[in-house]
Amino acid sequence: MVAESSSQTAGGAGPLAGVRIVEFAGIGPGPFACMMLADMGAEVVTLDRIGSARNLKGIAERGRKWVHVDLKDVNSIGEVLELLCAADALIEGFRPGVMERLGLGPDVVLSRNPGLVYGRMTGWGQSGPLANAAGHDINYISITGALAAIGPRERPVPPLNLVGDFGGGALYLLVGVLAALMEAKKSGRGQVVDAAMCDGAASLMTMFFDLSASGKWVEGREQNMLDGGAHFYGAFECACGNFVSIGSIEPQFYALLRQHAGLLDSEFDAQMDPVAWPNLKQKLAAVFKSKTREEWCKIMEGTDVCFAPVLTMAEASHHKHMVSRQAFLTRHGVLQPAPAPRFSRTPSMVRDPEELPLASVVQRWKDHR
Repeated sequence: MVAESSSQTAGGAGPLAGVRIVEFAGIGPGPFACMMLADMGAEVVTLDRIGSARNLKGIAERGRKWVHVDLKDVNSIGEVLELLCAADALIEGFRPGVMERLGLGPDVVLSRNPGLVYGRMTGWGQSGPLANAAGHDINYISITGALAAIGPRERPVPPLNLVGDFGGGALYLLVGVLAALMEAKKSGRGQVVDAAMCDGAASLMTMFFDLSASGKWVEGREQNMLDGGAHFYGAFECACGNFVSIGSIEPQFYALLRQHAGLLDSEFDAQMDPVAWPNLKQKLAAVFKSKTREEWCKIMEGTDVCFAPVLTMAEASHHKHMVSRQAFLTRHGVLQPAPAPRFSRTPSMVRDPEELPLASVVQRWKDHR
């Protein structure tokens, strides 16, 4: 079981303590990136529209100082500019041109605070023929080759919104902002970080473009080792209706799979023959269907077969390994992933959101600039 956590995890203030970030409220990857920055100790002040309500239980909202502001009001824009003059970074996820129309574009803000890192999170990027079009994760990864490679032969399947929004979006924004902050410490100059989900998703496909260039990747789903084509790399249903996963790629791991699954048929000698994969996959599926997930865990879990049970989100927090690493926590009755990655000396912390008036934040940041 996962115990109810206090407002923070035990430990220090995080590796980003002292870094000040202004977030313009949005949805998806921007807030997720700011959650991670806040977990790592940055002071994140989120500017949201007047009348918006905070959800104390919201996972991605944790750790922020929330400020209500009218971005259509000239005086409020003036206060925002004052706040940005004392900030290290800005993160926004509007369509291209919105911040400029508000009078908060990079030219204006960087002229007042030349050392500011200006992080921009979009799906299509700040330029290009689709820059101003609406879209979602599934669209952004569609033009990168990623979506076409995921799913059964019949059709592509959305990999949740992990590849575009969070992998190619939030994490690339995070890396870009942190890199720009490091450079700004040396040069004293900030810059714009144009983080586009389509760029990030394309970058995540690097290994597969490499495999394709070396003739080790075939266009088409379920025809390659890592896309469900191979019998030794995939998920299999058990007698109980649950699933297990195997990734027995290396010869020594494949030998262990054969040993623990009782694969004595000489046909299984042809591990790396793609022509044999469909038949071997069918035979292996029948073997896994002969026992329950729990029985297979007793046989294979913890061995070098490269095996794991396929768990639901509700089950994941109870797995012995995840419990041992305290990978999940419960806050305000809500189960959620704990901060990652882990730091040996300045551990991340989970803090509750806090609402403050804009003027008080501006004054405090100015006083401690």
